[in-house]
Parts: sequence; C-alpha cells; structure tokens
Amino acid sequence: MSTAHSHISNPLYITVVGLDGSGKSAVIERLASPDRVFAECSSHEQMDTLTTPTDVVLQVVDSMRLRECLQMTPSFMEHRHPMVIAINRYDLLLQTGHSLDLAVFREQTGVPTLLVSTVTGEGLQELSDTLNRVATDSSIRRQERFIVHGWEQTDAEAWHAYMEGLLMQVLIHPASDTRTWEERINRLLTNKWTGFPIFFAVMAFVFWCTFAIGGPIQEWMQGGVDWLYDQIVGAMSDGWLRSLLADGVVQGVGSLVTALPNIIILFFCLSLIEDIGYTARINFLMDSFMHLLGLHGRSFFPLLMGFDCNVPAIIAARDTIPNPKNRAVTMLMVPFMSCSARLPVYILLITTFFRSHHALILGSLYLLGMLLSFVMAFVLKKTKWFRTGEDDTVNELPDFKLPSFRSITAHVWFRVKDFLKKITTVVLFASIIIWALEFFPAGNVTDIEHSWLADIGRWLEPLMAPLGFDWRMCVCLMTGIPAKEAIAATFAILFGYDLSTMALSAGTAYAFLVFILLYFPCVATVSTLRKEVGWKWATFSVINSLVVAWLMAWLVQLIL
Repeated sequence: MSTAHSHISNPLYITVVGLDGSGKSAVIERLASPDRVFAECSSHEQMDTLTTPTDVVLQVVDSMRLRECLQMTPSFMEHRHPMVIAINRYDLLLQTGHSLDLAVFREQTGVPTLLVSTVTGEGLQELSDTLNRVATDSSIRRQERFIVHGWEQTDAEAWHAYMEGLLMQVLIHPASDTRTWEERINRLLTNKWTGFPIFFAVMAFVFWCTFAIGGPIQEWMQGGVDWLYDQIVGAMSDGWLRSLLADGVVQGVGSLVTALPNIIILFFCLSLIEDIGYTARINFLMDSFMHLLGLHGRSFFPLLMGFDCNVPAIIAARDTIPNPKNRAVTMLMVPFMSCSARLPVYILLITTFFRSHHALILGSLYLLGMLLSFVMAFVLKKTKWFRTGEDDTVNELPDFKLPSFRSITAHVWFRVKDFLKKITTVVLFASIIIWALEFFPAGNVTDIEHSWLADIGRWLEPLMAPLGFDWRMCVCLMTGIPAKEAIAATFAILFGYDLSTMALSAGTAYAFLVFILLYFPCVATVSTLRKEVGWKWATFSVINSLVVAWLMAWLVQLIL
C-alpha cells in the first residue's frame, strides 16, 4: 500500500516489524502473529502498539487462517482509531468450497471490510480509496466495546468467544472438504522417511542451479572486469594511482561483482521455496529432531534465516522463541550457519581450486555448518546454564500459496542491493587498506614479500602452519572479520585473478573453506549477540568458533 519494499517471513510464529512508509501513503507500526497474542500480549498496555498519531488502522486478514487472524480484531477495535479490515487470498478460500457472508460480517463488526489479493492486485485500489475515506470521514465510527453473553470484552477469553460466534455466522462451509491434495502433499513433505530425502534433493537442485546457470554468466562478467583492468593499466602511467585503481579497486571489488549472478540465482530459489510455504514444512519436519537436542521446531527457522544473514536470524530467534534458555542456545547456533556474505568467497575458491563437483562441495559446507551447530546445541543443553524442560511440538502448518513474483523479486533485489552497498563501502574500504599495506613501503605491489602486509601475515603464520595456510591466507582471514566478502577481494589483490597459480592442494583449499565457514561471521553478528545474550556468551561464541574452525580445518587437512 505504501509502495515501499520489505521482506517479512513468518511461518507459524510471531513477527514484530516496524515499517515506515511515510511520505508515500501509510505507516505500519507493528505486525504480530495471532498465535502468540493472548499468551504474551494479554493486557491493553501490551496490545497498544499504535504509538504514533494514527489516521486509520488496517488489519490484513489471511482468509486461509480466519480463526487465528480474527482473534486480534476485537483488540484493535477497542483502540480509538478508525479501522478497515482487508481479507487477503479470498480466491484460495473459495477453492476449498468455503465462502464468507461479508454483509453479516460488516453488520456485526461495524468495520468496513474488503476482499483483496496482494498477488494479483485485485481490490487494492478500492482498499486505498476506503482507507483515505475512513481516515478523513469523522462520521464513520464503530462500537467502542462489545457484549457477549452479558459480559464486556475485557479479556482474551471474551474476545475469543466473540470471534468464534461471529465466524459461525459468516463462514459458509462446503458439503465436503476439497483440500485433500494439500493434505497428501503435507504428509509427503513432513514424513521423516520421505521428507528428508525431498529436502536434500531440493537443496541439491538449488546449489546445482547456482553454478550451472550462474557459471557462464560469471565467466562473461569476469571478462568485463579483465577488460576494465587492462584499460586502466593501458591508459595510465605507472604509479600509485594506477596501482590503486587497477590492483586495489578493480581487482578487489571486481572479484565480488563477478559472483553476483550466482548470488541472485541462489536467493531467487530460496525466496521461491519460502514463498510457496515449503520453509514451514521444513520446520515441521525438523521439530522432532530439534526436540532430541532439547529445543523446539521453531528454533530451526532462525537457523534457516542464517543462510541469508546471521544478524536478522539472531533477532528472529528473539521474536520466535519464548523460552529464554532455548532462545540463547539458538542464537549461539546461528553463527555456524553459512550466511550469504561467505557465498562469493566460496564461489571464487571452489571454481578455482576444484575442477568438478562444485554443487556438492558448496552443499557440504552448508551441511557441515548445520551439523556442527546441532552438536554445539546438544552439548550446551546438557550444561546447567541451558538445561530446561521440553517445549510443545509444532502442530500447525500454513497453507500452500502461489508464489508472488513481485514478492520474490523484491526480496532478491533487497539482498542484492545490500550486497552491492557492502562491496562499495566496507569491501571497497578494506580493499584500499589491503592495497596500501601491500604497496608500502616498497612503493609497488610486485615486492609484496617486503610489505607491511607480509609482516602482519607472518606474525600469524606459525599459528596457522599446521593447517597448511601461508601468511597471505592468514591476511585474508583477518580482512574477513568486518565482512566476509572482503576475503575474496583480498585474495584478488594478493594473487591477481589467476588464483590457480597458488600452490594449494584440494585438501588445503577445502580446509580453508571450512575455516571461513566456521569462524565468527562478522563484527555485526558479534555485536548483535552481545545485545541479546550479553558479553560473556558473545565472547564465548567468538572463542568457540575460532577453536572449532581451527580443529575442523586441521582434521580436513589431516584426512585429505
């Protein structure tokens, strides 16, 4: 409605998001799932989320989950704000044979109610006109309080009773339920004997697409970056400025730009999986396994979010997991999830040092990070600090829905924009610093053995020597502390584009990938952990990740 773009993912649980669309057409202050509203927001003070001057309240109701969504409606109606209800995905409700008597609904609630589809855009213009009319027409009022069976609507039970009675009046049921196809698919996807093979097959296909489709495009973009490098070298005289632009900026940032096609394809596939509702089935499938670790199935969703970015994944754990000890364990698991910042580094190294099986190698890194996070959770849950009783199981699944191309492209663009912003700020800055340390004091990049960068790397080299890492690889790991994308830029600066000239065995290359996977993602993740679980556990996460990364890389080097 505000024409702004945002990605909200909320299978089953709670989403609390602040979105400012001011200057366009709307301000949305809070979205909260009805699944938790009565358990944690039972008072008026907790429910009063409309903290800024509000013209009109818009409640978007999922027609496929009417009972849950409408439980919030009486609470919204008790606010002193005009209100409009938009019932979304009504076409899917009709496909099940159900329908709504909107005339009775409007009469009973006194609230303007419209049918909309955010996928097709149907009804959105009418909704916009209604919002403007309700916000400006002071004559439109609704009941301030409702009476059910002679008692006022002052608590959750009364609200629930009111909406149950209303649904009985307005929801028209079919002669027989026609949703058997979805039930069959759900049984197939959530059964442990079929669900896990399907899950691994889907992820394998996603990783295959990432390289099979993105590879040729990546090579074409690499040719463009090489051409730009040659143009700068040919057009400028030898000196520090030419070296800065060619060896620092173009090689550093260009090495990441070439990975953009692979990143777009991966995010598109993951967004598609999430948009159709398959992510929620994965949560359901993993619920029994997570209980073996002493956690809840809802802990798995922040872990999946960690494949995108660890910072919002940690925040999601705060919003989705009510048990504080389980919440802390889940947050400590998240840094082992391979975030998108590591992806361009993987692509650069995998395509350079491994001739085949690229998708298998990439998938193994994601799987290894997940398995180690499970091991750590199992150990932590046995300690006195995190030992708790079991939570309830996941017993509900959202409905399947047709993917929204607009929603998917908006999410992909959001992640790509974030990636481009990072490589033109943090990575660009890191590339210039690395170039300067490489250029001075010799005054050129060919005498790197006597540079300041070499001095720093050699200081760390004895610690990493058992892993087969030389001083240049140590420097790359250091530059990955603020942002993992900087590792690829540092590699390109130190070795040029032809990384195959490095004398690295497949075992050492994979050990290096494992270390990049496991040591703490970035400063922002550590800062977020500090805010959520305190300095003690944030420090533990950093030290633990470094120790685990060193040990696993050493084992890989020993075995391979």
